[in-house]
Amino acid sequence: MPANFRRALLIALALVSIASARKPSIAPQIKISPIIVQHTTLPNGLQIYTVEDHASPTVAVQVWYHVGSKDDPNQRSGFAHLFEHMMFKGNEHLTPDTFEKLTENIGGENNAYTAPDVTVYHEVVPSNYLEPILWAEAERMSSLAINDENFKSERDVVKEEYRQRIAANPYGEFSLATDQKSFAAHPYKRPTIGNIAELDASQLPEVKAFHSTFYRPDNATLIVVGDFKPSDLEKWTKKYFGAVARPTTKIPRVTVTEPARKEDRHEVLSSAKAPLPAFALTYLAPSVRSADEPALELVDEILSGGQSSRLYQSLVYAEQVAQHASFDADLREDLGLLTFRVIVASGKTLPQAEKSLNEQIEKVLKNGVTEAELDKAKNRFLTGKLMERETNDGKANALGEAVVMYHDPDHINTDLAKYQAVTATQVKDVLNKYLNGKKRVLIEYLPAEKKDGANAEEDEEKEE
Repeated sequence: MPANFRRALLIALALVSIASARKPSIAPQIKISPIIVQHTTLPNGLQIYTVEDHASPTVAVQVWYHVGSKDDPNQRSGFAHLFEHMMFKGNEHLTPDTFEKLTENIGGENNAYTAPDVTVYHEVVPSNYLEPILWAEAERMSSLAINDENFKSERDVVKEEYRQRIAANPYGEFSLATDQKSFAAHPYKRPTIGNIAELDASQLPEVKAFHSTFYRPDNATLIVVGDFKPSDLEKWTKKYFGAVARPTTKIPRVTVTEPARKEDRHEVLSSAKAPLPAFALTYLAPSVRSADEPALELVDEILSGGQSSRLYQSLVYAEQVAQHASFDADLREDLGLLTFRVIVASGKTLPQAEKSLNEQIEKVLKNGVTEAELDKAKNRFLTGKLMERETNDGKANALGEAVVMYHDPDHINTDLAKYQAVTATQVKDVLNKYLNGKKRVLIEYLPAEKKDGANAEEDEEKEE
């Protein structure tokens, strides 16, 4: 029996036994071996977390920089995302294709992503290629080829990405508007992908300043998971990363506090690209480090986890007022956002869909969720978590999140028990805590002609 299939079967059997327990919330049901994490800090401030695992002859390397789109300079949204691209342009020792040669050419992989709170660079390679990857990551941490040619070429790449993912997407601008209209003060309102006008206005000195401010060893966490010798890793990290200088300047941090909402708000946007009306309903939520995080994650699964979820079964399948209906518990480092999104079905109206969604919200606030719904949500959610941690890259990502986002390395060993311990009563209480009687923002996104028609109807009513 293949090893991957055997592991998947064991996970499935474990979860079946969990689901069969009629009191799943009394105590954690999952028992897995703890992940042994080693930690060290270099004199320049670089945090290093490692997990030795010889199950496969590969190693995952991740560098988490504690800088995301919330740290973009004012009127310069997209800078963190721009640097995700710039970090692949090399320096006097690295050519732009170095990471491809060190990963893809030998059967590995490399990539990066930008989020509101972090920017992460990650690779998976055969374990005998660990040293050159560490060298390359240290090189681009220490210096970059930040010149006018590279800056303009990568800025054009980011702008094209914006055109493809946002401008060409019928609901791309609607997605951006959800954050922009939901946060009043916090820089989470800035679009991570950037803004073409603000990118065009940026200058090379600003780009250099951003790199020197945030891309430094004392603002980074190195994660290494897999097949390595601790003595070799210690030698290489000291050799390559230890040589990176630590700046004397302080790292600026976001100190803006999002104010409590004092009233409901209603925003109406339109687009000629939108084939059907859509709307989003948002509520402010806590930080990812909140004790309510496990319950909110499971609410996400219950309300919109697949076609058997509450919102799909009610709005899409039964009432057929929506083409799409979802809920997202997006909890970030500083605070979060709970978002309902609905695309109205053809032939139905916004008021009909909004009424149906409000009825579902009131129903779950009043009656809570069933034990069966909660069991299913736990099984789906925990299966994903367990399968992720079967790979070195998955374990590295979970450890990076634990350290940088949760501020607790041991979170990687305690989180599954917390999810399993959630009760139906807790789910109901948490939903009421953040939704019931709370101020919300309603964002309607209309096809342009429908908004024009709505305005015309309003004018006619005024004339009468």
